[in-house]
Amino acid sequence: MAKLAKLAFDGKDIRSIWRGLMAKLLDGTGDAGEGIDLSLLAQLLGDKPAGLAIQHEVLLRHQLFRAPCASKSPHLRVLALAGATDMGSNTPIEFLLEDSGIELMVLYVIPEAELPVPLPDHDIAIVIASDSEDCREALRKIDAVAARWPRPLLNPPERVGNLDRDKLHRLLTGIEGLVIPATVDADRAQLLNAAQSPAALGSLAPELAFPLIIRPRGSHAGVGLAKVDDGAALKLYLEGREEQAFFISRFVDYASEDKQFRKYRVVFVDGHPYACHMAIADRWDIWYLNAGMSASVAKRLEEETFMRTFDIGFGRRHQSALSDVAKHVGLDYFIIDCAETSDGSLLIFEADNTAVVHNMDPPAVFPYKPQQMRKIFAAFSAMLERRVAVERERAA
Repeated sequence: MAKLAKLAFDGKDIRSIWRGLMAKLLDGTGDAGEGIDLSLLAQLLGDKPAGLAIQHEVLLRHQLFRAPCASKSPHLRVLALAGATDMGSNTPIEFLLEDSGIELMVLYVIPEAELPVPLPDHDIAIVIASDSEDCREALRKIDAVAARWPRPLLNPPERVGNLDRDKLHRLLTGIEGLVIPATVDADRAQLLNAAQSPAALGSLAPELAFPLIIRPRGSHAGVGLAKVDDGAALKLYLEGREEQAFFISRFVDYASEDKQFRKYRVVFVDGHPYACHMAIADRWDIWYLNAGMSASVAKRLEEETFMRTFDIGFGRRHQSALSDVAKHVGLDYFIIDCAETSDGSLLIFEADNTAVVHNMDPPAVFPYKPQQMRKIFAAFSAMLERRVAVERERAA
């Protein structure tokens, strides 16, 4: 996945790879691993339904896959437990281990098959399935045997299940120095009622009032995300959407004094936070790709400063809140997207175990990034090695 994503990210011709693999699939000479690559290519080319259909057919016959390893004699074997979902709803662990010399096996846990007995031989396992609807059955199956897992099992499924938007705020509410607006599940009828009578928002949650942030339940990557300022805007939004279930939360204006919005991604590895990236834009709905970072020397300089001074800057300012977030979430590896409010509090938008942490940005434009990404990757590998060493000492 990491290699194919890098080719697509760099604008290379992945359609030729698609055509070659499709020809093998149609003439019956393609193997299961090439089928999974074909599924990924379809998604990278923007045809998610086709990619998921191919993946479904492949996984009915074969659930275990081994990723290419940088070493011919790996010193560690990791078993990643994935859900049968799109490429954005499993931890993209290949990026974290691509150059590590650690062997990676991915076992897809699907509704149509039970976990294999015995399990594939491994030194440590990690749940990479997300808390999305299509991963719930996978998490349930893993959780049913988690207490009897023969090796260390990281990111246990019952904790992954706390990351959905309507659960996270309950998990983190009350942490000093942290702001996380309540995210509330609302159906179309409730929202149409609120559009007619804004006071009805209070029946969904006491703190709700316009302006609101709204998105379809289960959506990712900003699909359907909008800010609605009043009942008329909410009605217009609903008229343009077909979904029946939505998440809503109050809007927090996190613009800085210069009227720019700054959004940060922080990665937690074994409880320790690391800077991942920083996006700056004149719009509240920031993603790194719409912030114009590659086109602005000033923005990149600020991001570089954020990374280089994280431990004495952002990380120190929010040390207590970040530490409490790590404890409350309780996962071995996860990511938060966050900002700072005007009063200096840490504002959390979301937390998950599947956000992309990569080293694909061109070093000529972002010369400060490779070192930081390697730092995160090294921390992840070191965590795996520590956990295995502790287990081996305990067994001895």
